Amino acid sequence: MTAVLWALPAALLLIALPAAGADPPPAPPLSPVSFSSLVQVLFALLLVLAAIGFFAWILRRLSPGYSATGGVKVVGGVMIGPRERLVVVEVGDTWLLLGVASGSVSLVHSMGRPQQPAASAAQTPAQFSRLLSQVIKQRRREG
Repeated sequence: MTAVLWALPAALLLIALPAAGADPPPAPPLSPVSFSSLVQVLFALLLVLAAIGFFAWILRRLSPGYSATGGVKVVGGVMIGPRERLVVVEVGDTWLLLGVASGSVSLVHSMGRPQQPAASAAQTPAQFSRLLSQVIKQRRREG
């Protein structure tokens, strides 16, 4: 029985040896790339990139930190150091100025929402900057 098991691979090897020494078949000639196939590839690439962008946009819109549906809305923020920033958060009719560091979040100041709508204040950085400087000045006078 073992002789049969050894004979089978030996027979296959003897059959494959003449084929291994033969010249390989010639490769088919390369055809030039047609314009239509190039357009198809570019269109498919653009379609995939658009799908990735669309899904990223949907994910961002549905994530809890970016919508006002949870009652908390980020109005604006400013970097004050490499890992520190001040963030204005709207909760109901109250604005909270939060100091955010790498390991902690602390309340710096709280105030009522200004008369102007929050959307227009968030759209103009100059107004936010002016409001932030007023809050910092008030904080220095109190402390």
